[in-house]
Amino acid sequence: MDLLAALRVFLRVAETRSFTAVARELGVTQPAISRQLVSLEEHLGARLLHRTTRSLALTEDGQDLLGHARLVLESVERAEGAVGRQSGLAGLVRLGAGVTFGRVGLAPRLHRLLARYPELKIDLVMSDHISDLVHDGIDVAVRLGELTETSLIARRIGTISLIVVGSADYLARRPEPRTPEDLAGHDCILVNRVAHSNTWRLESGEDAREIEVGGPFRTNSVDAACAAVTSGLGLALLPGWLIHAELCSGTMCNVLSAWHPAPVAVHAIYPSQRNLAPRTRAVIDFLVEEFRSDPALSGLQEGWGAASNPARVAPGSA
Repeated sequence: MDLLAALRVFLRVAETRSFTAVARELGVTQPAISRQLVSLEEHLGARLLHRTTRSLALTEDGQDLLGHARLVLESVERAEGAVGRQSGLAGLVRLGAGVTFGRVGLAPRLHRLLARYPELKIDLVMSDHISDLVHDGIDVAVRLGELTETSLIARRIGTISLIVVGSADYLARRPEPRTPEDLAGHDCILVNRVAHSNTWRLESGEDAREIEVGGPFRTNSVDAACAAVTSGLGLALLPGWLIHAELCSGTMCNVLSAWHPAPVAVHAIYPSQRNLAPRTRAVIDFLVEEFRSDPALSGLQEGWGAASNPARVAPGSA
C-alpha cells in the first residue's frame, strides 16, 4: 500500500465528506476510493469512518489521524520544495472560475503555465454559481469583486476596471454623454448580476456621483451585454479585461473616460493555507505574474480613454 497516497485520499474524504467528490477529483472510481480507505484502516488496525447511505463522519480514531495526516503531508511537500521539486511540478490542479472570465481571462494564458511545468495538469472548472470549493474538489478559484466566503484564504492577484462604453454606430446616432448626468437620457444596458444594477456610481478624482440609468435591455451575462453594445443597442458598464480588444480596434468607444467606478479586486481563494500543494501555489504565483503584466487586469486604464477612441466613424463603417 502507498501510505502517502492513502493519507492524501483520507484527508480529501475527511474534508469533502464525499467519496464521489474525491473520486471525481482524482479521476478514479468511487469503489477505488473506498478500497484505498479500507486498506488504510486495515493497515492501522482502526476504523476511521462511519459510513451510511446518506452520511459520512469521522470516528474518534479518524479525528486523531486527520491532524497527523495533515502534518505528515505538509512535511512531505515542504521537503519536496526544499530539494528543488518546484522546477518539476507535477500533478493535477483544479482551477475554478466564472464562465466568461475563465474563457477570456484564464484559458488563453494556460499554455504558458503548462509549457513552464510540462508535468502539470490543469482542470479548468467554469461556473457562474458560487461553489463549495472543498465539496467540489477545487484547489483554487478566481473570484472577481467582493468576497463572501469568510472561511477561505484569499490572495489578491489583480485589479480590474469597469468602463462605460458604446459602439461608434450608437454614438453616431445619439449625442455622446459629457457628464454622468447625461447617462439618464441614454439607452443603458444593465447587467443584473449585482444588486442595484440600475445605479451606476462613477468617480473622477474625489468627485463621486450615483446615476440612475435604464434602457430596453438587461441581462445577467456580460457576454450578452458586450454583444448588445457591439450591435448598437446602447451604453454599458463593462470590465476592461473583456473588451480590451474592442476598445483598441474601435469596435467600442470609451465614453466619459474621466469617470469610472471604483476598481474591482481579483482574488485567488483556496480552502486553507495549510497543506497548500506546491503545484497549487505555483498556479497562483503564475496568475499574479500574468495579471501584473496585463493593463486590463492590473487596474491600469491608461490608453483606454481618448487613445482608444479613434476618430468616430460613420454608422456601418466600423
